[in-house]
Amino acid sequence: MKMRIGIPKGSLQEATLQLFAHAGLQIHVNSRSYFASTGDPEIECMLIRAQEMARYVEHGALDAGLTGLDWVIESGLEVVTVADLIYAKQSRGKVRWVLAAPESSTFQKAEDFQGKIIATELVNVTKNYFHSHRVDVQVEFSWGATEVKPPMLADAIVEVTETGSSLRANHLRILDTVLESNTQIIANKSSWADAGKRRKIENLALMLRGAMEAQDRVGLMLNVRKENLAAVLAVLPALKNPTISTLSDPDWVAVNTIIEEAVVRQILPKLKAAKVSVKEDFKIPAIRRSHILDPFGNRIV
Repeated sequence: MKMRIGIPKGSLQEATLQLFAHAGLQIHVNSRSYFASTGDPEIECMLIRAQEMARYVEHGALDAGLTGLDWVIESGLEVVTVADLIYAKQSRGKVRWVLAAPESSTFQKAEDFQGKIIATELVNVTKNYFHSHRVDVQVEFSWGATEVKPPMLADAIVEVTETGSSLRANHLRILDTVLESNTQIIANKSSWADAGKRRKIENLALMLRGAMEAQDRVGLMLNVRKENLAAVLAVLPALKNPTISTLSDPDWVAVNTIIEEAVVRQILPKLKAAKVSVKEDFKIPAIRRSHILDPFGNRIV
């Protein structure tokens, strides 16, 4: 049973390939081809622009694909939403489509744009946004470089942003959020109805979500004297309760936990300050990056 998965080509491509690699599925891309091979003989991938993904999934050319919620809504097509994957090209958060106008303009809100021109790639969503505010505007499709169009080619824009830095660099200010979006796994309805393909898609979603949960986390392993265990547990954060195992020396236990990589530097001094010496009372065999977790924080591998 062969399955074809759509990988978003463009700004999300590298982040998506890295996510698949962290999930244990290497995707081999040829710069001269839109088809990619994988380590799973039952899965082949095709590089498709995120804007077109829902169309090819809905038509059945792809069994499943990764694209943004924004493009699913924009397309108006019927696909199955399998899972949310909260990652973007620069961060692990959602992105926003925002209404932005020149810093020097007097525009403050949607109602100020009656009869004005709005440039955007997200035409249908933008039309619905202004319709909900009962404002008649002229929405023009933008082929790119949307930030440079106000004020000469448009009065304002609706553009996607993660940090807002590109808008600020082009002397634009954000007036409102039109839509929040994140990457999703979507599936073709017929493929989802097929038990074998559905199981394969669900397993892929599980592994990708697990890989996301494992990002920026490390496994911290400590050998601790029993008399100091309570002080250690008061310091250590954990996804769940830390794992505590007995050792051959009855006065010591092993403590394993998973923590955010960013807090490791904060945790180690606190452990040392817990009325014991790190050198004498804490033996730290390794600090290693944790592997894949399931969506509930359980270790898979």
